[in-house]
Amino acid sequence: MQEIRCPHCGEVFQVDEAGYAAIVKQVRDKEFEKEIAQRESAAVQLAISQAEQKKDQELNRLHMQLEALKQSGQAERDRLRAQSEMEQLKDRQTIDQLQKDLSAQMEKARDAVRLAVQEQQLKIQALESELRHEKDDRANREHQLREQHKIELAMKDEQIAQYKDFKTRQSTKMIGESLEQHCLTEFNRIRMTAFPNAYFEKDNDARTGSKGDFIYREQAEDGTEILSIMFEMKNEMDTTATKHKNEDFFKELDKDRREKSCEYAVLVTMLEADSELYNTGIVDVSYCYEKMYVIRPPFFIPLISILRNANLNAVKARQELALIKEQNIDITNFENEVNEFKEKFAYNYQQASKRFQEAIDEIDKSIDHLEKIKKALTASDRQLKLANDKAEDLSIKKLTRGNPTMKQKFAELREADGE
Repeated sequence: MQEIRCPHCGEVFQVDEAGYAAIVKQVRDKEFEKEIAQRESAAVQLAISQAEQKKDQELNRLHMQLEALKQSGQAERDRLRAQSEMEQLKDRQTIDQLQKDLSAQMEKARDAVRLAVQEQQLKIQALESELRHEKDDRANREHQLREQHKIELAMKDEQIAQYKDFKTRQSTKMIGESLEQHCLTEFNRIRMTAFPNAYFEKDNDARTGSKGDFIYREQAEDGTEILSIMFEMKNEMDTTATKHKNEDFFKELDKDRREKSCEYAVLVTMLEADSELYNTGIVDVSYCYEKMYVIRPPFFIPLISILRNANLNAVKARQELALIKEQNIDITNFENEVNEFKEKFAYNYQQASKRFQEAIDEIDKSIDHLEKIKKALTASDRQLKLANDKAEDLSIKKLTRGNPTMKQKFAELREADGE
Protein backbone atom coordinates (compact mmCIF):
# COMPACT_ATOMS: atom_id res chain seq x y z
CA MET A 1 0.00 0.00 0.00
CA GLN A 2 1.13 3.56 -0.76
CA GLU A 3 0.40 6.68 1.32
CA ILE A 4 -0.70 9.96 -0.34
CA ARG A 5 -1.03 13.27 1.54
CA CYS A 6 -3.53 15.90 0.39
CA PRO A 7 -1.68 19.19 -0.30
CA HIS A 8 -4.70 21.28 0.88
CA CYS A 9 -6.03 19.61 4.01
CA GLY A 10 -2.95 17.48 4.89
CA GLU A 11 -5.00 14.29 5.27
CA VAL A 12 -3.12 11.03 4.54
CA PHE A 13 -4.92 8.20 2.77
CA GLN A 14 -3.70 4.87 1.39
CA VAL A 15 -4.19 3.39 -2.08
CA ASP A 16 -3.13 0.02 -3.51
CA GLU A 17 -0.42 -0.44 -6.17
CA ALA A 18 -2.87 -0.29 -9.12
CA GLY A 19 -4.55 2.90 -7.89
CA TYR A 20 -1.23 4.52 -7.13
CA ALA A 21 0.11 3.66 -10.62
CA ALA A 22 -3.07 5.08 -12.24
CA ILE A 23 -2.77 8.35 -10.30
CA VAL A 24 0.93 8.65 -11.20
CA LYS A 25 0.17 7.97 -14.90
CA GLN A 26 -2.67 10.53 -14.93
CA VAL A 27 -0.52 13.24 -13.34
CA ARG A 28 2.41 12.37 -15.61
CA ASP A 29 0.25 12.49 -18.81
CA LYS A 30 -1.30 15.86 -17.88
CA GLU A 31 2.07 17.38 -17.00
CA PHE A 32 3.58 15.96 -20.19
CA GLU A 33 0.79 17.35 -22.44
CA LYS A 34 1.06 20.71 -20.68
CA GLU A 35 4.82 20.76 -21.23
CA ILE A 36 4.40 19.85 -24.96
CA ALA A 37 1.83 22.61 -25.45
CA GLN A 38 4.13 25.12 -23.75
CA ARG A 39 7.07 24.06 -25.93
CA GLU A 40 4.97 24.31 -29.15
CA SER A 41 3.70 27.76 -28.17
CA ALA A 42 7.22 28.91 -27.33
CA ALA A 43 8.59 27.58 -30.63
CA VAL A 44 5.83 29.32 -32.65
CA GLN A 45 6.31 32.59 -30.82
CA LEU A 46 10.06 32.38 -31.42
CA ALA A 47 9.59 31.71 -35.14
CA ILE A 48 7.09 34.61 -35.50
CA SER A 49 9.42 36.92 -33.58
CA GLN A 50 12.37 36.00 -35.78
CA ALA A 51 10.27 36.48 -38.97
CA GLU A 52 9.04 39.89 -37.84
CA GLN A 53 12.59 40.86 -36.96
CA LYS A 54 13.82 39.91 -40.46
CA LYS A 55 10.89 41.78 -42.01
CA ASP A 56 11.70 44.91 -40.04
CA GLN A 57 15.37 44.64 -41.05
CA GLU A 58 14.43 44.38 -44.78
CA LEU A 59 12.04 47.33 -44.54
CA ASN A 60 14.69 49.42 -42.85
CA ARG A 61 17.14 48.54 -45.60
CA LEU A 62 14.68 49.60 -48.33
CA HIS A 63 13.82 52.80 -46.48
CA MET A 64 17.50 53.58 -46.28
CA GLN A 65 17.85 53.03 -50.06
CA LEU A 66 14.84 55.26 -50.70
CA GLU A 67 16.27 58.00 -48.56
CA ALA A 68 19.58 57.65 -50.39
CA LEU A 69 17.80 58.09 -53.76
CA LYS A 70 16.01 61.15 -52.50
CA GLN A 71 19.24 62.70 -51.23
CA SER A 72 21.13 61.99 -54.50
CA GLY A 73 18.61 64.06 -56.51
CA GLN A 74 17.43 61.25 -58.85
CA ALA A 75 14.26 61.55 -60.86
CA GLU A 76 10.80 60.81 -59.68
CA ARG A 77 10.90 57.70 -61.81
CA ASP A 78 13.69 56.24 -59.82
CA ARG A 79 11.83 57.05 -56.65
CA LEU A 80 8.70 55.41 -57.99
CA ARG A 81 10.65 52.41 -59.18
CA ALA A 82 12.34 52.05 -55.82
CA GLN A 83 8.99 52.44 -54.15
CA SER A 84 7.51 49.83 -56.47
CA GLU A 85 10.38 47.46 -55.76
CA MET A 86 9.93 48.01 -52.10
CA GLU A 87 6.22 47.18 -52.34
CA GLN A 88 6.93 44.15 -54.50
CA LEU A 89 9.54 42.91 -52.08
CA LYS A 90 7.19 43.60 -49.26
CA ASP A 91 4.34 41.75 -50.96
CA ARG A 92 6.20 38.86 -52.55
CA GLN A 93 9.78 38.11 -51.54
CA THR A 94 9.62 39.15 -47.94
CA ILE A 95 6.38 37.33 -47.29
CA ASP A 96 7.62 34.19 -49.09
CA GLN A 97 10.83 34.26 -47.16
CA LEU A 98 8.99 34.79 -43.92
CA GLN A 99 6.70 31.89 -44.73
CA LYS A 100 9.70 29.67 -45.51
CA ASP A 101 11.42 30.72 -42.30
CA LEU A 102 8.25 30.21 -40.34
CA SER A 103 7.75 26.76 -41.91
CA ALA A 104 11.36 25.82 -41.13
CA GLN A 105 11.00 27.01 -37.54
CA MET A 106 7.72 25.14 -37.16
CA GLU A 107 9.30 21.96 -38.57
CA LYS A 108 12.22 22.28 -36.17
CA ALA A 109 9.81 22.79 -33.29
CA ARG A 110 7.80 19.74 -34.35
CA ASP A 111 10.99 17.67 -34.60
CA ALA A 112 12.06 18.79 -31.15
CA VAL A 113 8.62 17.99 -29.77
CA ARG A 114 8.59 14.56 -31.44
CA LEU A 115 12.07 13.83 -30.05
CA ALA A 116 11.01 14.89 -26.57
CA VAL A 117 7.87 12.75 -26.87
CA GLN A 118 9.96 9.75 -27.90
CA GLU A 119 12.38 10.29 -24.99
CA GLN A 120 9.52 10.58 -22.52
CA GLN A 121 7.86 7.45 -23.93
CA LEU A 122 11.13 5.52 -23.58
CA LYS A 123 11.47 6.72 -19.99
CA ILE A 124 7.87 5.75 -19.26
CA GLN A 125 8.40 2.31 -20.79
CA ALA A 126 11.60 1.81 -18.74
CA LEU A 127 9.82 2.87 -15.54
CA GLU A 128 6.86 0.62 -16.27
CA SER A 129 9.22 -2.30 -16.98
CA GLU A 130 11.13 -1.64 -13.74
CA LEU A 131 7.85 -1.44 -11.84
CA ARG A 132 6.71 -4.76 -13.33
CA HIS A 133 10.02 -6.42 -12.36
CA GLU A 134 9.77 -5.01 -8.87
CA LYS A 135 6.20 -6.29 -8.52
CA ASP A 136 7.28 -9.73 -9.77
CA ASP A 137 10.22 -9.83 -7.33
CA ARG A 138 7.98 -8.74 -4.48
CA ALA A 139 5.43 -11.37 -5.38
CA ASN A 140 8.15 -14.05 -5.52
CA ARG A 141 9.56 -13.01 -2.14
CA GLU A 142 6.10 -12.98 -0.60
CA HIS A 143 5.40 -16.43 -2.02
CA GLN A 144 8.70 -17.79 -0.67
CA LEU A 145 8.06 -16.26 2.76
CA ARG A 146 4.55 -17.71 2.84
CA GLU A 147 5.86 -21.16 1.95
CA GLN A 148 8.65 -20.91 4.54
CA HIS A 149 6.20 -19.79 7.20
CA LYS A 150 3.86 -22.62 6.32
CA ILE A 151 6.69 -25.14 6.72
CA GLU A 152 7.80 -23.61 10.03
CA LEU A 153 4.22 -23.52 11.34
CA ALA A 154 3.71 -27.12 10.31
CA MET A 155 6.89 -28.15 12.16
CA LYS A 156 5.85 -26.17 15.24
CA ASP A 157 2.37 -27.66 15.16
CA GLU A 158 3.81 -31.14 14.84
CA GLN A 159 6.22 -30.57 17.73
CA ILE A 160 3.45 -29.11 19.90
CA ALA A 161 1.21 -32.04 19.04
CA GLN A 162 3.96 -34.45 20.06
CA TYR A 163 4.45 -32.68 23.39
CA LYS A 164 0.73 -32.61 24.07
CA ASP A 165 0.35 -36.27 23.17
CA PHE A 166 3.33 -37.13 25.36
CA LYS A 167 1.85 -35.25 28.30
CA THR A 168 -1.73 -36.45 27.90
CA ARG A 169 -0.51 -40.05 28.16
CA GLN A 170 0.93 -39.39 31.59
CA SER A 171 -0.65 -38.98 34.99
CA THR A 172 0.01 -36.05 37.29
CA LYS A 173 2.10 -38.22 39.56
CA MET A 174 4.34 -39.47 36.79
CA ILE A 175 4.84 -36.14 35.03
CA GLY A 176 7.94 -35.20 37.04
CA GLU A 177 9.54 -38.63 36.83
CA SER A 178 8.95 -39.24 33.13
CA LEU A 179 11.54 -36.70 31.96
CA GLU A 180 14.17 -38.09 34.34
CA GLN A 181 13.44 -41.61 33.15
CA HIS A 182 13.60 -40.48 29.53
CA CYS A 183 17.06 -38.93 30.00
CA LEU A 184 18.32 -41.97 31.94
CA THR A 185 17.09 -44.31 29.21
CA GLU A 186 18.69 -42.22 26.46
CA PHE A 187 22.02 -42.21 28.30
CA ASN A 188 22.01 -45.94 29.09
CA ARG A 189 21.18 -46.73 25.49
CA ILE A 190 24.60 -45.43 24.31
CA ARG A 191 26.56 -45.60 27.56
CA MET A 192 28.84 -48.53 26.61
CA THR A 193 29.63 -47.22 23.12
CA ALA A 194 29.90 -43.47 23.69
CA PHE A 195 30.61 -43.05 27.45
CA PRO A 196 32.19 -46.29 28.75
CA ASN A 197 34.06 -44.56 31.61
CA ALA A 198 31.26 -42.22 32.65
CA TYR A 199 29.23 -42.11 35.86
CA PHE A 200 25.58 -41.00 35.48
CA GLU A 201 23.39 -41.59 38.51
CA LYS A 202 20.78 -39.80 40.60
CA ASP A 203 22.02 -37.34 43.20
CA ASN A 204 20.93 -38.87 46.51
CA ASP A 205 23.20 -36.76 48.74
CA ALA A 206 20.99 -34.23 50.54
CA ARG A 207 23.35 -33.46 53.42
CA THR A 208 23.69 -29.83 52.30
CA GLY A 209 19.91 -29.32 52.35
CA SER A 210 19.25 -29.74 48.61
CA LYS A 211 20.17 -32.01 45.75
CA GLY A 212 19.97 -32.13 42.02
CA ASP A 213 18.46 -34.87 39.87
CA PHE A 214 21.50 -36.47 38.19
CA ILE A 215 25.29 -36.12 38.30
CA TYR A 216 27.51 -36.94 35.35
CA ARG A 217 31.22 -37.57 35.93
CA GLU A 218 33.91 -38.95 33.65
CA GLN A 219 37.59 -39.61 34.30
CA ALA A 220 40.55 -40.42 32.10
CA GLU A 221 42.59 -43.60 32.55
CA ASP A 222 45.10 -41.76 34.73
CA GLY A 223 42.35 -40.60 37.07
CA THR A 224 42.16 -37.06 35.76
CA GLU A 225 38.56 -35.78 35.72
CA ILE A 226 37.43 -34.95 32.20
CA LEU A 227 33.92 -33.63 32.80
CA SER A 228 31.36 -33.20 35.60
CA ILE A 229 27.77 -31.98 35.16
CA MET A 230 24.91 -31.37 37.59
CA PHE A 231 21.58 -32.09 35.82
CA GLU A 232 18.15 -30.85 36.83
CA MET A 233 15.00 -32.07 34.98
CA LYS A 234 11.82 -29.96 35.06
CA ASN A 235 8.42 -30.82 33.58
CA GLU A 236 4.76 -29.99 34.16
CA MET A 237 1.38 -30.64 32.59
CA ASP A 238 -0.35 -28.07 30.39
CA THR A 239 -3.31 -28.04 32.78
CA THR A 240 -1.19 -27.01 35.77
CA ALA A 241 -2.64 -23.85 37.31
CA THR A 242 0.66 -22.31 38.43
CA LYS A 243 3.11 -22.08 35.55
CA HIS A 244 6.81 -22.05 36.43
CA LYS A 245 9.60 -20.39 34.46
CA ASN A 246 13.00 -21.87 33.77
CA GLU A 247 14.81 -19.01 35.48
CA ASP A 248 13.02 -19.88 38.75
CA PHE A 249 15.39 -22.88 39.10
CA PHE A 250 18.72 -21.30 38.07
CA LYS A 251 19.81 -20.21 41.56
CA GLU A 252 19.13 -23.59 43.21
CA LEU A 253 20.80 -25.46 40.35
CA ASP A 254 23.92 -23.28 40.61
CA LYS A 255 24.03 -23.90 44.37
CA ASP A 256 23.82 -27.70 43.84
CA ARG A 257 26.59 -27.54 41.23
CA ARG A 258 28.96 -25.74 43.60
CA GLU A 259 28.17 -27.92 46.61
CA LYS A 260 28.74 -31.15 44.62
CA SER A 261 31.89 -29.71 42.95
CA CYS A 262 30.57 -30.06 39.40
CA GLU A 263 32.04 -27.99 36.57
CA TYR A 264 28.81 -27.46 34.58
CA ALA A 265 25.10 -27.11 35.40
CA VAL A 266 22.40 -28.15 32.88
CA LEU A 267 18.63 -27.67 33.15
CA VAL A 268 16.68 -30.14 30.98
CA THR A 269 13.24 -28.56 30.79
CA MET A 270 9.80 -28.84 29.25
CA LEU A 271 8.70 -25.55 30.84
CA GLU A 272 7.78 -22.50 28.75
CA ALA A 273 6.85 -24.64 25.77
CA ASP A 274 6.00 -21.60 23.63
CA SER A 275 9.29 -19.77 24.26
CA GLU A 276 11.19 -19.16 21.03
CA LEU A 277 14.42 -18.74 23.02
CA TYR A 278 14.39 -22.18 24.64
CA ASN A 279 12.93 -23.92 21.58
CA THR A 280 15.88 -22.94 19.38
CA GLY A 281 18.26 -25.48 20.96
CA ILE A 282 21.06 -25.11 23.51
CA VAL A 283 20.75 -21.84 25.47
CA ASP A 284 23.81 -20.51 27.28
CA VAL A 285 22.75 -18.65 30.45
CA SER A 286 26.26 -18.15 31.82
CA TYR A 287 25.59 -14.41 31.80
CA CYS A 288 23.48 -15.14 34.92
CA TYR A 289 25.25 -18.17 36.40
CA GLU A 290 28.66 -19.53 35.49
CA LYS A 291 28.79 -22.52 33.08
CA MET A 292 25.02 -23.09 33.02
CA TYR A 293 22.95 -24.26 30.02
CA VAL A 294 19.22 -24.78 29.38
CA ILE A 295 18.15 -27.43 26.86
CA ARG A 296 15.12 -29.35 25.59
CA PRO A 297 15.21 -33.18 25.99
CA PRO A 298 16.32 -33.84 22.35
CA PHE A 299 19.59 -31.95 23.07
CA PHE A 300 20.46 -34.01 26.19
CA ILE A 301 23.02 -36.33 24.54
CA PRO A 302 24.39 -33.74 22.04
CA LEU A 303 25.22 -31.28 24.86
CA ILE A 304 27.11 -33.96 26.83
CA SER A 305 29.10 -34.80 23.68
CA ILE A 306 29.92 -31.13 23.00
CA LEU A 307 31.13 -30.45 26.57
CA ARG A 308 33.00 -33.76 26.69
CA ASN A 309 34.87 -33.08 23.43
CA ALA A 310 35.74 -29.56 24.56
CA ASN A 311 37.10 -30.80 27.90
CA LEU A 312 39.00 -33.68 26.30
CA ASN A 313 41.14 -31.16 24.46
CA ALA A 314 41.81 -29.31 27.72
CA VAL A 315 42.68 -32.57 29.52
CA LYS A 316 45.06 -33.55 26.73
CA ALA A 317 46.73 -30.18 27.00
CA ARG A 318 47.10 -30.56 30.78
CA GLN A 319 48.51 -34.11 30.41
CA GLU A 320 50.99 -32.99 27.77
CA LEU A 321 52.03 -30.09 29.98
CA ALA A 322 52.59 -32.45 32.94
CA LEU A 323 54.61 -34.80 30.74
CA ILE A 324 56.74 -31.94 29.50
CA LYS A 325 57.34 -30.80 33.06
CA GLU A 326 58.43 -34.32 34.09
CA GLN A 327 60.76 -34.65 31.10
CA ASN A 328 62.28 -31.26 31.70
CA ILE A 329 62.72 -31.42 35.47
CA ASP A 330 66.52 -31.24 35.07
CA ILE A 331 66.16 -28.18 32.92
CA THR A 332 63.89 -26.69 35.58
CA ASN A 333 66.50 -27.38 38.29
CA PHE A 334 69.20 -25.94 36.07
CA GLU A 335 67.08 -22.87 35.50
CA ASN A 336 66.56 -22.59 39.26
CA GLU A 337 70.33 -22.79 39.88
CA VAL A 338 70.94 -20.25 37.14
CA ASN A 339 68.30 -17.98 38.65
CA GLU A 340 69.88 -18.42 42.10
CA PHE A 341 73.31 -17.55 40.65
CA LYS A 342 71.77 -14.54 38.93
CA GLU A 343 70.21 -13.39 42.17
CA LYS A 344 73.49 -13.73 44.13
CA PHE A 345 75.50 -12.12 41.35
CA ALA A 346 72.95 -9.33 41.18
CA TYR A 347 73.28 -8.79 44.97
CA ASN A 348 77.10 -8.69 44.78
CA TYR A 349 76.92 -6.41 41.79
CA GLN A 350 74.56 -4.08 43.62
CA GLN A 351 76.92 -3.95 46.65
CA ALA A 352 79.98 -3.31 44.43
CA SER A 353 78.04 -0.73 42.46
CA LYS A 354 77.02 0.94 45.71
CA ARG A 355 80.66 1.12 46.88
CA PHE A 356 81.78 2.31 43.49
CA GLN A 357 79.15 5.04 43.55
CA GLU A 358 80.27 6.12 47.01
CA ALA A 359 83.87 6.41 45.72
CA ILE A 360 82.63 8.40 42.75
CA ASP A 361 80.72 10.70 45.09
CA GLU A 362 83.89 11.27 47.19
CA ILE A 363 85.87 12.02 44.03
CA ASP A 364 83.16 14.44 42.96
CA LYS A 365 83.37 16.15 46.33
CA SER A 366 87.20 16.43 45.98
CA ILE A 367 86.80 17.78 42.46
CA ASP A 368 84.31 20.36 43.76
CA HIS A 369 86.81 21.40 46.50
CA LEU A 370 89.65 21.70 43.95
CA GLU A 371 87.38 23.68 41.66
CA LYS A 372 86.72 26.12 44.48
CA ILE A 373 90.49 26.45 45.14
CA LYS A 374 91.05 26.92 41.42
CA LYS A 375 88.44 29.66 41.30
CA ALA A 376 90.06 31.41 44.31
CA LEU A 377 93.55 31.25 42.72
CA THR A 378 92.16 32.43 39.40
CA ALA A 379 90.52 35.40 41.13
CA SER A 380 93.80 36.22 42.95
CA ASP A 381 95.73 36.05 39.67
CA ARG A 382 93.30 38.49 38.10
CA GLN A 383 93.82 40.89 41.01
CA LEU A 384 97.66 40.66 40.65
CA LYS A 385 97.38 41.37 36.93
CA LEU A 386 95.28 44.43 37.64
CA ALA A 387 97.84 45.67 40.21
CA ASN A 388 100.71 45.06 37.75
CA ASP A 389 98.83 46.90 34.99
CA LYS A 390 98.31 49.83 37.32
CA ALA A 391 102.03 49.85 38.32
CA GLU A 392 103.15 49.78 34.68
CA ASP A 393 100.76 52.57 33.86
CA LEU A 394 102.26 54.76 36.60
CA SER A 395 104.54 57.66 35.20
CA ILE A 396 106.16 60.94 36.37
CA LYS A 397 103.77 62.87 34.25
CA LYS A 398 100.72 61.29 35.94
CA LEU A 399 102.29 61.76 39.43
CA THR A 400 103.01 65.52 38.87
CA ARG A 401 99.70 66.27 37.21
CA GLY A 402 97.80 68.64 39.47
CA ASN A 403 100.82 68.93 41.88
CA PRO A 404 102.93 72.05 41.02
CA THR A 405 105.35 71.51 43.89
CA MET A 406 106.38 68.03 42.72
CA LYS A 407 106.45 69.23 39.15
CA GLN A 408 108.92 72.00 40.07
CA LYS A 409 111.14 69.58 42.04
CA PHE A 410 111.38 67.17 39.11
CA ALA A 411 112.18 70.10 36.81
CA GLU A 412 114.99 71.19 39.04
CA LEU A 413 116.38 67.64 39.11
CA ARG A 414 116.39 67.51 35.31
CA GLU A 415 118.21 70.91 35.11
CA ALA A 416 120.79 69.70 37.63
CA ASP A 417 121.36 66.54 35.61
CA GLY A 418 121.80 68.66 32.51
CA GLU A 419 124.60 70.69 34.02
